[in-house]
Amino acid sequence: MNKPSIAFLGLGIMGTGMAHRLLGAGFPLTVYNRNADKAKALGAAGAKIAATPRVAAAGADFVITMVADDVAARAVWLGESGALAGAKAGAILVECSTVTPEWIAELAAAAQKKGCLLLEAPVTGTKPHAAAGELTFLVGGDAKVLEQARPVLAVMSKAILHLGPHGSGAHIKLLNNFLCGVQAVSFAEALVFIEKSGLNRMQALDFILNGNPGSPLVKTMATRMLGGDFTPNFSMKWMAKDLAYSVAAGKKLSVDLATVATAQAALEKGIAAGLGEKDFSAVVELLRKK
Repeated sequence: MNKPSIAFLGLGIMGTGMAHRLLGAGFPLTVYNRNADKAKALGAAGAKIAATPRVAAAGADFVITMVADDVAARAVWLGESGALAGAKAGAILVECSTVTPEWIAELAAAAQKKGCLLLEAPVTGTKPHAAAGELTFLVGGDAKVLEQARPVLAVMSKAILHLGPHGSGAHIKLLNNFLCGVQAVSFAEALVFIEKSGLNRMQALDFILNGNPGSPLVKTMATRMLGGDFTPNFSMKWMAKDLAYSVAAGKKLSVDLATVATAQAALEKGIAAGLGEKDFSAVVELLRKK
């Protein structure tokens, strides 16, 4: 059987790896990115390159997006040049970006009006996981639609979790990133505390990392902060954005995510200091300078 055709929109740190996985699995692939230079490698590997989201989506069985935020998502989906304008009735739309529940509701309504089927499927994982096909998809939407999309998502993932109706994926992704951001900044503070206290750094870290605080995220942060390589796997500016989205989502549920404030402030200071494009673990550099 012929594999379904896919349009993939957004070739950043995550999207590039995901698109390469689809192309390597033999799916007919058309890609779009606002900066067309980022599409060249995929074009050389056999993907078609489209000039607009609308052109990319035209005739595709699946349209997948992985962009930065609500603003970027609206830009690729809506309007005369947007993907929805080119999508055929019955196409399955997959929004993988980390966005707000409000945007998912808006996109779901627009998709229904167009006669398309929507899944929200934000991911956990970073650049290496995207390249290796080891992401986890956090899916909101109709279970029957997910079963149609599963062979496509499976190529890019180690796990696919169906969490409920539209909005479920956005909520759990924001919750995940809220906890990751707070842990990262807390560990950065702890590491600087250790370094300035006169403790044996490696002995103290061995105790922390192998004790109750030693979550997988904290261990990853330790490796990056000690190694000093802040090549972005997940940029500081996007973690700050996700924390802001999580606070807003909490307020709509009458939940005050109070512990976000310190983490968000630290990341915003890092961005102001020119660290926004670096991995969010680089927040430790700002704390070390105090």
